[in-house]
Amino acid sequence: MHLVAAASEPQIPTGTLITIIVIFIVLIFGIVVLTIFTRYFRLWIQSKMTRAGIGIFDLLGMTFRKVDPRVIVRSKIMAVQAGLEEDQGITTRALEAHYLAGGKVPLVIQSLIAAHKAKLDLSFKSAAAIDLAGRDVLEAVQTSVYPKVIDCPSRTSGKEWLDAIAKNGIQLKVRARVTVRANLRQIIGGATEETIIARVGEGIVSAIGRDP
Repeated sequence: MHLVAAASEPQIPTGTLITIIVIFIVLIFGIVVLTIFTRYFRLWIQSKMTRAGIGIFDLLGMTFRKVDPRVIVRSKIMAVQAGLEEDQGITTRALEAHYLAGGKVPLVIQSLIAAHKAKLDLSFKSAAAIDLAGRDVLEAVQTSVYPKVIDCPSRTSGKEWLDAIAKNGIQLKVRARVTVRANLRQIIGGATEETIIARVGEGIVSAIGRDP
């Protein structure tokens, strides 16, 4: 009786197996790095060329924090190009925090640039607070430089006149124009354009009603 020995399966040497695993890990790492580099290369180059100070890993972190890197990079570039320094509070982290809070980062930077050119005292912290309060911070800066003329009643209200009756029974039709200038330090909690129109209208009607 003859016994046939079963052929044993060839085994991969341990050194070769380790080499294959290392090559596989390096390949995966290379693909990840290439993907990141391809996605953020343009933004990173823009930041590098303009000295915005935002690195490739900062851009990657923004993605994990659900922040749009394009908004932050472009806003930081605007600030740097306009001569706004980081000691004014315009850091990458501050821009990200304002973005995550639901603020309009580009609008805040534009308002700071306008204030800087007009030599107005406005910090990033104050501009961000105005923006988060629901006010148009850029319009506020522009109004503080160039007074705004408000029609009463408003042109969008559909009314051409304010109607009021004096004590002698005569009906008067009045239209008013008010010039306002914004105070950046009191903009939060201050009167909006609609509030100003309403107050002016109430004042006019009340004044006519008191006259004989």
